[in-house]
Amino acid sequence: MQDSQSEVDSQVIAQETPPNDVFTPPSIQSHDLLAGQSYAHYSPVPDVLSRDTTTECVLGVDEAGRGPVLGPMVYGVFYLPLPVHRSLLADKHHFDDSKVLTPQVRSRLMQHVCTPSTDLHETCGWATSVMSARDISAGMMKPAGSYNLNAQAMDTTVELIMGVLAKGVNVKEIYVDTIGPPHVYQTKLARIFPTIAITVAKKADSLYPCVSAASVCAKVTRDAALEACYHARAQQSSTAEAEGSVQEGWGSGYPSDARCSSWLKNNMDPVFGWGNECRFSWSTAKDLLEGRGGVKVDWPVEEDEDERRVTDFFPSTTGEVNPQTDELATWFGTPVTTDVF
Repeated sequence: MQDSQSEVDSQVIAQETPPNDVFTPPSIQSHDLLAGQSYAHYSPVPDVLSRDTTTECVLGVDEAGRGPVLGPMVYGVFYLPLPVHRSLLADKHHFDDSKVLTPQVRSRLMQHVCTPSTDLHETCGWATSVMSARDISAGMMKPAGSYNLNAQAMDTTVELIMGVLAKGVNVKEIYVDTIGPPHVYQTKLARIFPTIAITVAKKADSLYPCVSAASVCAKVTRDAALEACYHARAQQSSTAEAEGSVQEGWGSGYPSDARCSSWLKNNMDPVFGWGNECRFSWSTAKDLLEGRGGVKVDWPVEEDEDERRVTDFFPSTTGEVNPQTDELATWFGTPVTTDVF
């Protein structure tokens, strides 16, 4: 059983590790990315769709980077005219299950989508939402109720679809890949988009080509984002020790990846931990901070002003004032005690 799980982990790590020559799509906005800010990117609507807004389209939704401790989680949507859904994506360009497409293949497909004059560029549109590690953790660690990852994913999906609809795209069918119970997700989306036929299914990227294409957009954007964050972090490193760890890299960003866990251990600040690239809400990060010499900070509990009484603002009943500890107490005269009331 352990060997089987190890083999699965190895496959996931291989699939999620960015290739050395990953294509950098226009969805990489370096300023926001390195600042730890979440953002969305929408491709221009293809002329074939903007000229005829009655053209019925199909839209797929998928994500990348749900489980890693490093890097953003990216949601992608991909849309195109219904009549060419399978013929263009599956038959001609072989969009398939994300486990079948290697990082190099999906990088080439994404480059084709983004290259003007290609059939994919002229016929299809896409969008991505980069959910930063900082914002994911901030939501999950809210003191007044967690904004869990499923809720964040749901909101991001809705925002992306609404963004595409706002551009005038006539979406008639939506296909969504999901990890949780499909019927719950589908019911929620159907209530928000009642005029659109919605199908939510597990392994949807192997069933519907538009979902596979959305997966490619999401994965390549995450690959490029992970590389951009890593190189920016590498440039900040100046010591010989840091340079040694930089050469090794942080791999896929998954906790089970030895390169990732090694990088986290070698680059942990005892007070601040890591930078915007790390999801502090993950147990991997918490365990390292608590078990490897991280500085424990005790935050004082703020007093609730609503619980204070009016008499708390008066001195004690003795009326005695110590001028050494409260030199302004008699500045405007002798204080009044509660006895006068």
